[in-house]
Amino acid sequence: MFYHVKELQFNARVSRPDPRFANLLLEQFGGENGELAAAMQYFTQAFGAKMPHPDKYDMLMDIATEEFSHLEIVGATIQMLLKGVNGELKNAADTSEIMQVMNGKAAKEDIIHQAVFANPQFGVITGGGVTPRNSQGIPWCASYIHSNGDLTVDLRSNLASESRAKLVYEHLMKFTDDPYIHETLSFLMTREVAHYKMFEAALLDIQPNFPPGVLAADPRYTQQAYNLSEGSVRGPWNEGEMPGLGKEWIYVENPLQQVKETEGQANTSENFTKELKATEKLNKDMSDLKSNEVKSAEPDGLSQWSTYPAATEA
Repeated sequence: MFYHVKELQFNARVSRPDPRFANLLLEQFGGENGELAAAMQYFTQAFGAKMPHPDKYDMLMDIATEEFSHLEIVGATIQMLLKGVNGELKNAADTSEIMQVMNGKAAKEDIIHQAVFANPQFGVITGGGVTPRNSQGIPWCASYIHSNGDLTVDLRSNLASESRAKLVYEHLMKFTDDPYIHETLSFLMTREVAHYKMFEAALLDIQPNFPPGVLAADPRYTQQAYNLSEGSVRGPWNEGEMPGLGKEWIYVENPLQQVKETEGQANTSENFTKELKATEKLNKDMSDLKSNEVKSAEPDGLSQWSTYPAATEA
């Protein structure tokens, strides 16, 4: 059950109207890295986490709800930035408030062109209203959502989503000098960092969490790092110990020669019989673990998503 509280989580304010920046800010309303996309992503992921990971379900729903509150902050800011679009912007008087946006540096016609016609959808279809579209007028799309049914995969997707959203807020700050908007964007940007750390902690709390899914990696092909360009640089991604695995990278200097000598990896000089048997056992163990994890969390008989405590007598 959702309950709407009219007070914003952060008191959004603007110094003056700026329809051009309002158009840019639509990226964080209906764009692929915006608040609506984040809210729907975490909201969707939460359903699959409910049975095996009820604690992570709670976290995802909480963050999804906060993202909806951030969507309201962004929408409110856009609407305040559009003050005058449907009123004073249509007023030919040079003394109108919207005319003061540019401090006399541009004609009203330039403002209309840059603010509205740079994104015709913004002015023609929505009349300056806030709708789930990005700054180019492209409607929000469900393909922005990443929900794979494996919580460790979803959490890694969320780390990337929060990183991209933080970066967008950073870039947006460069396009406005309004100190009040900077405060709002800084708050929203910082919450992306907080969510990143929450998702990171949740991922580390799930063990084992690597590799994603159920099946283990084939030991015959895990350690190779191929030199596939002239002058490849060596670093911790292709030499030394593989992060967290206790194995060494095997640098293949001449991949073409290796493919020919092994007949396309079909024949190798090393014997991986022991490792392959261990992998088969690990695959079975992980399959049982993941399956039992879900089955044990599902109640027998009638399924009920929520439990309702008995009402206390007054």
